[in-house]
Amino acid sequence: MVDTREARRAWRRLEPVHGMIYFVPEARELYAALGLRGRAGYFASRGAAFGAASAEVVIATFYNFNPDLVRRSLAAAWEKTSPTEVLAARLEAAGTALRRGGVDGAGALAETLALARRAAEAAAEHVHGRPLFAAHAALPWPGEPLLDLFHAQTLLREFRGDGHVALLVSEGLSPVEALVLHAASREVPEIFLKTSRGWPEEAWGEAADALKARGLLADGLTEEGARLRGHIESRTDELAMPAYAALGEDGCSRLAELARPFGRAVVDAGLLPLSSRGPGSS
Repeated sequence: MVDTREARRAWRRLEPVHGMIYFVPEARELYAALGLRGRAGYFASRGAAFGAASAEVVIATFYNFNPDLVRRSLAAAWEKTSPTEVLAARLEAAGTALRRGGVDGAGALAETLALARRAAEAAAEHVHGRPLFAAHAALPWPGEPLLDLFHAQTLLREFRGDGHVALLVSEGLSPVEALVLHAASREVPEIFLKTSRGWPEEAWGEAADALKARGLLADGLTEEGARLRGHIESRTDELAMPAYAALGEDGCSRLAELARPFGRAVVDAGLLPLSSRGPGSS
């Protein structure tokens, strides 16, 4: 039996290898070269695993973004480029950025990749109800160790994320309510969540009022609100276990140990903003 805390540690330590792709200039520049500017690059690149994903598919599966922002960003994206081109640009950007940060020489790449890939491939046996993961799992492995590590962690992140979204829905939290609750935990700055997800002040305020009516929010999280946040995070960990259980306790511990220098290299190179490093997944 694998301790969920050990599996979470393995995920968190390697997560910067994936998370940096949403912030590095290499990605913005390559997406812009395809005609995707601003937030269009983010939505198209993460959604391209579905093919020419509609705004509605992205709204449903990404969950916590303002639908108006998604629709504006994707309005003409697939008239300018194709999913194949966007996916290739994403991989190119990932490789260039990770090498710029020295991540390719940060640790035992072959062993780290072997463990991360084993976990990702185990997750592929549990695709039901995990649309973003399933779409990315259908993509071919890049075939280059550093990019394979990026792909493996992308799969593990989307597997975890799909489970997290299922929990938010089952707990009756709307996208913006989930963000307000997360912000109230002070794990991630409110301004980052508010601006990155595109919600106006009015919607944010209405969500806060709804959470107060449920007894989840006052000046900060109430006791019940903190309990719900803790439940969501711990249950998200549990739902991610089909991937990490394949490694066993020793394998998870080893992956957590090996992942540390890779994640640290990303952070030390400035590839990932401070505001994006909170532990929550909302």
